[in-house]
Amino acid sequence: MSYTTLVSGASGDIGRACALALARRGDRIAVHCHTHPDAAEALVQAIRSEGGTAESFRANLTQPEEVRALHRKVEQAFGAVTMLINNAGLAGVAQFQDIEECDWNRVVDANLKSAYLLTRAVLPGMIAQKSGCIVNIASMWGQVGASCEAHYSAAKGGLIAMTKALAKEVGPSGIRVNCVAPGVIETDMIKDLERDAREALINETPLRRLGLPGDVAGAVLFLTGPDASFITGQVLGVNGGFVM
Repeated sequence: MSYTTLVSGASGDIGRACALALARRGDRIAVHCHTHPDAAEALVQAIRSEGGTAESFRANLTQPEEVRALHRKVEQAFGAVTMLINNAGLAGVAQFQDIEECDWNRVVDANLKSAYLLTRAVLPGMIAQKSGCIVNIASMWGQVGASCEAHYSAAKGGLIAMTKALAKEVGPSGIRVNCVAPGVIETDMIKDLERDAREALINETPLRRLGLPGDVAGAVLFLTGPDASFITGQVLGVNGGFVM
């Protein structure tokens, strides 16, 4: 079966890996981006070069009207969304007393409000079809909290709680909702880490390496596939044992 799959934040490393993996399965991929349209278009071309189907769509996911417009365009291009990967997000590092309200709102909106708005847009169609699958990309810091990342941890923790609550609510409609909580992944988010900090993170990880975007994509591929048909409301940690 071919799915229409919307991947938010697909121009980033994890989103790109997820989009490629799902396209190779045969999904029609709606590649969402906000600030990096060139990277999104390059991903579309990469998918098409492998014989897949994809198109890029640009929107600010914290703005309801832009989310509604994005949803309409995706449906016009590919039909009803059957898979949603809420991957869009934004990191933030600061001591709690230094987090200004605008910074708190920016991080929480990018990570949590965006998922709320996008899920709300696609959910009526899934309910009407009595099927669908949503995977939220959170973080291990949403599970245990991170020093100097209270706003990021709060947003990702909220995403985990939303996952569980929504799974209970829409399960009777045949819709599954799960969460992937990555650990430290080799992405642009950590490219500026000093060598000592990187080594410390590796040493704290039982598998003694940092994760790769493909590790996260593998978890998403599983959770959206037939082998996970009786799995909902779960948080799958992809962290090398950093958090257990």
